[in-house]
Amino acid sequence: MMSKLTEGMEQWKIELEQLLQQGIEFARQIPPTQLYAALGVLLFTTILLLFFQLFKRSKSNTIVLSGLSGSGKTVIFYQLRDGSYHQGTVTSMEPNEGTFVLHTESSKKGKVKPVHLVDVPGHSRLRPKLEEFLHQAAGIVFVVDAVEFLPNCRAASEYLYDILTNSIVVKKKVPVLICCNKADKVTAHSKEFIRKQMEKEIDKLRASRSAISEADVTNDFTLGIPGEAFAFSQCHNKVTVAEASGLTGEISQIEQFIREHVKP
Repeated sequence: MMSKLTEGMEQWKIELEQLLQQGIEFARQIPPTQLYAALGVLLFTTILLLFFQLFKRSKSNTIVLSGLSGSGKTVIFYQLRDGSYHQGTVTSMEPNEGTFVLHTESSKKGKVKPVHLVDVPGHSRLRPKLEEFLHQAAGIVFVVDAVEFLPNCRAASEYLYDILTNSIVVKKKVPVLICCNKADKVTAHSKEFIRKQMEKEIDKLRASRSAISEADVTNDFTLGIPGEAFAFSQCHNKVTVAEASGLTGEISQIEQFIREHVKP
């Protein structure tokens, strides 16, 4: 049996050598210019494929939840993660983060990409933590309390202004979803009302901040078009507005935003 195996290996070796020799002879018959061109195309294609694979792998799956304290960010975090709002009423003092498949997709068949979700504390002293996650953000969900909107309009607009003029957000054109939370409440303001009021407030901020100093190091970019009233459509990145209710679990528009920017 061993002799047959040895004979088989020898035959395979002879056939391989013959194929190699034939390949060398064929290559010799090709004009050098054509051979070099073919090798160049092969090398270029290989590099292109490697670059494409590297880019595909490095695409971020991080979504950042931001907004004022009490807007309902943490409730939305738990709804997205496991379909409940447990611990959602606790004020976050540290970033709450996790990587998971969205709850509504947990039983979905096929390829589903996990999302790295970060709930950044909304307290003014803790907002600098947001900067730590902007580099890897594929999208930002800015949560607004639609019920207590008017008393917090200026503060929310200032926070959003800082995000929209952040150099990382502008250069990477990070998409932003303004999420009007608690929309199920009778006293909640509509997303159109909230959008218009925030645009007006940001327009005032734009004028006052640009007048303070041209050397303002906190914001590298300005918003809007000079001489025109500010609108979110003028931003360097895409800004959309949606309604949600963390307590009732109506977060489909947030999930749609996430899947638009974190694809399998």
